[in-house]
This record gives sequence, C-alpha cells and structure tokens, in this order.
Amino acid sequence: MNAAVQETAVDGAKTLSQLWDRTRMQGDMPGFAKAISAILGAMRGEDESDFNMTQTVLSDPVLTQKVLRLANSGMYSAFGQHVNTVSKAVLVLGTEAIGHLALGLKLIEELSVASPSSTVAHVEMEKAVLAGIVAQQVASTANSRHAEEAVVCSLLHTLGRMMITFYMPERWADMQQAAGAGKEDDAALPILGLSMEEVGSAAAAHWGLPKNLISGMRAVGPAEEGAEVSHADWIAGLSTMSARCAESLWHDDEEGAEQVRRITESYSGMLGVNPEQMSEAIEKAKVVAANDLSIAPLSKPAERRAKALAKTRQRAEGNKILLSGLADMRDLVDTASPGQMVSIALETVYQGLDFSRAVAFVRNRREGRYSAKMCFGDGVKELLGDMSFDDAYEPNVFHAALNSDRVIFIENARDPKFAAKLPAWWKSTLSEARSFVILPLQSNTQPAGFIYGDWDESFPPIQLSQAEFGLLNELRALVVKAVERRHQLESVNNRVA
Repeated sequence: MNAAVQETAVDGAKTLSQLWDRTRMQGDMPGFAKAISAILGAMRGEDESDFNMTQTVLSDPVLTQKVLRLANSGMYSAFGQHVNTVSKAVLVLGTEAIGHLALGLKLIEELSVASPSSTVAHVEMEKAVLAGIVAQQVASTANSRHAEEAVVCSLLHTLGRMMITFYMPERWADMQQAAGAGKEDDAALPILGLSMEEVGSAAAAHWGLPKNLISGMRAVGPAEEGAEVSHADWIAGLSTMSARCAESLWHDDEEGAEQVRRITESYSGMLGVNPEQMSEAIEKAKVVAANDLSIAPLSKPAERRAKALAKTRQRAEGNKILLSGLADMRDLVDTASPGQMVSIALETVYQGLDFSRAVAFVRNRREGRYSAKMCFGDGVKELLGDMSFDDAYEPNVFHAALNSDRVIFIENARDPKFAAKLPAWWKSTLSEARSFVILPLQSNTQPAGFIYGDWDESFPPIQLSQAEFGLLNELRALVVKAVERRHQLESVNNRVA
C-alpha cells in the first residue's frame, strides 16, 4: 500500500470515528437505530420469529396502521386476502417481507419527522424518500416479490450523503467548494478519505443492517442487453436507478424529465419493465411524491402553503356563518316552528360547511318512515322523492346515528369495507359523496329526523375540528328544543280538547 493510499485509509477511519461520535452526541437519525434493532431482532428470531415480529410492529401504533394498509394494497396483498391483523400480515407475507416493509416505513417516518437545521440535509432526506417512492412504483409494475427490500435499499442508496449533510455539514461545504454544487461526490475521497457509497455502507453496517440490504445499496450501472441479472444486482440496479431518477425529478422541470427518460430507458431491460410501463410508474410516483414531500419543487410547496392558508381562511369564514346562523336560531327558538328551525339549520350548515348537498329528513311515526323534505345543492331536488326509508332498525350508518344521538362524520364513504353500512337508497341517490355528516335529531329519546350534508370530489379532503363538532351539536340542540316545544303545546291542546 503506497503512502497516498495509506493516508486515505487513515483519513477514512478518522472520518467514520468522528461520524460515530456525532451520532452518539446528536442521536441516530434521529431514532432509527432503535427501531432497526427491534425489527432486525424479530427478523432473526428462531422459533417465535413470527410472534416477535407481530409484537414489534404492534408496539408502534403508527407502524401497525401503515403495515396493515400496505398489506391490503395492490402492491403487497397476496391472493386477494383481506388482512385485518398484524399476525395475519406476517403469516401471509412472511417475517422477512414484513421486516423490510417495517424498516422502510420507519426510515420514512424518521426522515419526515427530522427537522435538521440544515436545509441541505432536509433536501437529501426528501430525495431519499422520493427514491423510495420511485422504487415502490417500479417494483409494483415489475410484480417483484422483493418489493419491500428494493424500497429499503433505494431509501438507503444515498445514505452517505444524508449522514454527511446531517452530521458533518462543514465537510459537505468543503466538498461543495472543491467540486461545485451537485458534484460533491467527486470530492468525497480527497476530503473524507471515503466515497459517499462507502460512508453509506459503513453506516448501514454500523447499524447492523443485513448484508443483503447493504449489497442492495451499492451503485450498479445498467446491465448489457441479454445479460443474466442476479437478484442482488436487480435490487442494486433498481435502487441506483431510483436514486438517479429522484435527483432528476426533484426540480420537476423539462431537463429533469428528459434525464429521467434516459435513465429509465437504460435500466428498462435490466429490471424487466418496458419503457412505457416505466414512464407510467414514474408518473404515479410523482403524484405520490407531490403529497408526501414538503420542500421538493415537485411537491409545489408554495402552492401547497397558499392552498392551506386559503383552506384555513375558508374554514374560519365558514365558522362565522355557523355562529351567525346559531344566533338567528337562538333568537327564534321560542317562536319558530320546528320546520322553520330545520330550514334555518339546513341553510346554516350548507353555507357554513360548504357542503355539496344538504338534505333534511323528517320522521313520520304514523307511516313508520323517514322522508327527505328540504334540500340545497345542484340536482338534489329532483331526487327528494327517492330519499325515504323505513324507520325499522337496519344495520347501516344512518340508523346507527339515529340511535346513538351523536354527530357522525364519515371521512371516506367510498371505502369498500364501508359499503355494507350504506343503505340502497343512499347508493341510488347520494353516492357521489366522498365524505358526509349526519346530525340526528332526537326528542325525548325518540328520533324525530336528521340533517345530512356531504362533500363530493370537488372539495378537498376534510377533517372536522372539535370546534365545528361543538357548533353542530349546539345547532342540533336548538332544533330539538323547537320540536319539544311543539310537542308540549300539542299535549296541552289535546288535554284542553
């Protein structure tokens, strides 16, 4: 070994020693190492490995929810089975697959919650997440049985860059000054004594990641046409392609799009995905990334912030309308008829919550039916005659709301698992709704009717706040007060007669 090589080796060892010192001081990025230890421990378990993996996943509620959701998705589900428990997910997909899946999810979670003071480090982390998204879509298109492993390797492909920007920003600045922005890797060896790939591999080994994942992180060029590709090289090829695509997709511009086209075409044969399918997978990845990333130009952060502010202002204005409507109802509660109060309430929620449609249903006890009587919204008036149903209990969301006497908010009415809880009359009249709210009206523990409002696809996904639930409950109470006053008057009149 000549002197220059010896000096490089010493410098590399010093760099890694400093890197481990800083991770000890600042905490592994930020708590990924602990999650890795638990997941890998479960993967390495012997007789009870399945149970250990189930316990490991269940110890993290967020991870549990994500594993179940992905286990039921088109990419991960096996034989079309519904997976409702982590135990079944482990049995159906296997301990190793769930382990890789959990590793990928935990890394994404850790990267997303990390708020490094350095924007550069944040950029590198989001590029890693983008690479994982690309790998997920391409692996899904390829129908790979090793999709989870490929996603983790793609997330970790640029681990060296993440580690240096996060823990050693001054070295990153030196590399940038020496080689220029975007070419930092070229200056890694003289400044760090290691290539970026070597830093990433060393960090992965330091964390105790399996050898197959470390192998999948390495940079691999496109294989020659007709060449046999091993499983290890396929994973490494996909992670390399995904990382390069992430770099080019980042700015969401014409130049980047052309680079992505060249990259995907060059790896198409090696990965067994034709260029057209590759293009479709990239477009799907861009849609996912636009929602999951926060600072990438691809995610249009300025536009997203503007929409968020507009939505906040819209909700604030809507709450003012709810408060104004409630003030009117308080003024009239002792004199207005139940029908008049329902009319004011219906208009108030329609305007205040910006419903696509709002309908008031009244119960006719003699006929034993609920029927729609008033409505707002395009095209709903013509459907009023079809909106009626028996008051005899049926196991659906409307009867459940009427019996529980509480506001029900359904965020995703199109969830296939929820279909059995939706009655036929709703499916034939109001099924354009994505989300809806039911405000049951009970008088003396007996349902008197309900107010319904929904949002279709033209409205952004919504979550009602506690303040809005409070306003809706107050509105319900005022309508019920008018109904009960009417009942009292009728009772008095009947006794007099």
